[in-house]
Amino acid sequence: MAEDPVTLTVIEAALAAAADEMFAVLRKTAMSPIIYEMLDCGTGITDAGGRLVSSGAGIPTFVGALDKAVSRIIARHGETLSDGDLFLTNDTYDGGVTHLNDMVVALPVFHDGRCFAWAASMAHWSDVGGRVPGSMAVDASEIWQEGLRIPAIRLFDKGQLVSPVLDILTANSRQPDLLRGDLWAQVAAARRAATRVGVTLDRYGRRTCEAALEAAFALGKARALAGLAALPAASHHISARQDDGSQWQAKITIAHDGMTVDLRGNPAQSAEPWNLSLDAAVIAAQMIFKAIADPARDANAGTFAPLTVLTDPGSIFHALTPAPQAYYFETRIRLLDLLWRCLAQAMPDRMPAGHFGTIGGVVIAGLHPETGRRFTMVEPQMGGGGRPRPAMGLTPCSRPVTERRSIVRPRSCRECCGNSVAARSGHVEARFFRRRGQGASVRWAERGFPSHRPCASGSGRKPTAPRVASARFRRRAARSGS
Repeated sequence: MAEDPVTLTVIEAALAAAADEMFAVLRKTAMSPIIYEMLDCGTGITDAGGRLVSSGAGIPTFVGALDKAVSRIIARHGETLSDGDLFLTNDTYDGGVTHLNDMVVALPVFHDGRCFAWAASMAHWSDVGGRVPGSMAVDASEIWQEGLRIPAIRLFDKGQLVSPVLDILTANSRQPDLLRGDLWAQVAAARRAATRVGVTLDRYGRRTCEAALEAAFALGKARALAGLAALPAASHHISARQDDGSQWQAKITIAHDGMTVDLRGNPAQSAEPWNLSLDAAVIAAQMIFKAIADPARDANAGTFAPLTVLTDPGSIFHALTPAPQAYYFETRIRLLDLLWRCLAQAMPDRMPAGHFGTIGGVVIAGLHPETGRRFTMVEPQMGGGGRPRPAMGLTPCSRPVTERRSIVRPRSCRECCGNSVAARSGHVEARFFRRRGQGASVRWAERGFPSHRPCASGSGRKPTAPRVASARFRRRAARSGS
């Protein structure tokens, strides 16, 4: 007998609410400002096989990483899972996806002795060891210089804490108190979500809940295919020069039964920290795919079923060990912009102009002059987004979030308004910092080329700016007092 569609929808909403509640717990209990203020985290629920069911709040890149991390944990430990287990991974070559600072905590949710789902989160930890405070060296040449690698291991075994794992984590961090607090926040968040999923299972039964998952996957795929069917079937190619003189290229093929993003033929991975793992490149493609195929509904595994991503192993978009990845986000956002621009050439009325084009991550670390305690501040900078016709571009919005935690303090902010750049791409923010003491290291990343402008509506004209941002961001490293 067919399940009641209303009941299936209610179950799907209940699982989404569990993911949202997990995010709320993590935000309220984390120790690091980068998590509870900047919200550099993401939460989600997957099914027993690791397929994304419900995406909670948080950074899309982090939410998109969770199913990949859980799938790797299942590949390693699927035959020995037990109720009460809990796993960690941050290794970009073993389910971590992004960089070593981003820790995944994943909890299998059991019902009647069998795993039904996973509650998982990813959050940026302030320091996981490595050669510099904050674990993000701009001159790292191999991943071992970037911190401790956790390759999908148990933190809890059948409900019992594996204490040596926690000891290793804290012994390798310059800020063990923050690490411990952020870890327990993620554990608490996963347990809260597991409780909510368990309540749903008890109320509706496992068979009905499994039917709800399959119905959600089918709907996600159907909506994505309907979105593709509304687009012209064609192939689009782009090649763009980067700051270091190299060329990136991409080919996007849209058909009514799927979309292929071909990233083959790109530069080899580098012995510098802006490489992407395969999974991180897939996430960039997934974000573009969702934007054109089904922008309105929350994503699940079914949404991305029609998407194929092709890469060359050993390339900058499919790095192999031991390539470092601390500043992966600069390459990822530039890849996202490259794919966006590729489609903008063919769909000028659907795609906005280029965006800020960089995370502009500022890492400031040292000893606090008043407390003597170590601190690490990681702050992404704000920037405008390209305007979707005919609306105004998106304006940056930020506030000081680390004033009491570091020895630098945002001194002033200003917006440059009323000029032609602001009219096209939103206002611009200038940000200044005042040093309050000595002994801080400062590292940041920035882009070299301006964002691309929108194509003329209906003209097929290419963007007037011939170059997009670069994977080889200009690196700056300075020591206070130097």
